[in-house]
Amino acid sequence: MIPEHRFPLSPRMKAAIAEMKALISRHYPGTTFTIYEWDDPEGIFLSAVVDTEDLEAVTDLFISRMVALQVDEDLPLFVVPERTPEKHAALLAREAEEREASLVG
Repeated sequence: MIPEHRFPLSPRMKAAIAEMKALISRHYPGTTFTIYEWDDPEGIFLSAVVDTEDLEAVTDLFISRMVALQVDEDLPLFVVPERTPEKHAALLAREAEEREASLVG
């Protein structure tokens, strides 16, 4: 049995998701995406797992358009950039090294 979605993927929502995927993939071609519903805030979430440590740069690619979709077009779409596990581990290792170096130095 297929669960009923509170936020069905209308043609406009599907187009918005495709647009967000294209914005991110243009700069980060290896990005993988997952779509899911959430209720805080309520809406459709697009998880983008990106091979970078700089999630702020990823967010800068889509934030203005995402807000326009939410406000102007009343589409509850939220994009959530995430690091790949490898990039996340590298970032944690570097931060640990920096903490250790600051204690020694």
